[in-house]
Amino acid sequence: MESAITLTLERPATTVTVGDLMRRPELQISDDVMVDVAIDILRSSGADHVLVRDDDGCCAGLLNRAHLAPFEARSRHTERIPVRDAAFDRGPFATADMPAAAAVAAMRARGLAVWPVVDHDGHAVGLFSL
Repeated sequence: MESAITLTLERPATTVTVGDLMRRPELQISDDVMVDVAIDILRSSGADHVLVRDDDGCCAGLLNRAHLAPFEARSRHTERIPVRDAAFDRGPFATADMPAAAAVAAMRARGLAVWPVVDHDGHAVGLFSL
């Protein structure tokens, strides 16, 4: 009597990536924008954060309302401070091909709620949120 051998082919599990879950950044500013202008942009838009780009168009980081809080009491001094001189969340950043679970772990370790996603040249392609 022959025994029947049954092969079960399991479908390979697909990993959910950051690129599957990211969204386009709504607001972007250059890092040479003055802090008082950045404050106005966030206030008028109602957004909590804005993506910051450097002179080459690469992602410099993510600026949020908490980063701008020290500059809320406007003065002539804040009119002359570019965003690049303010403290804000800078790299490393997520990439679209990064597993989402790894990105979530990295964000939690860094205390981030939103993380810029960049291509392999450093240009922003999206934002990943918890």
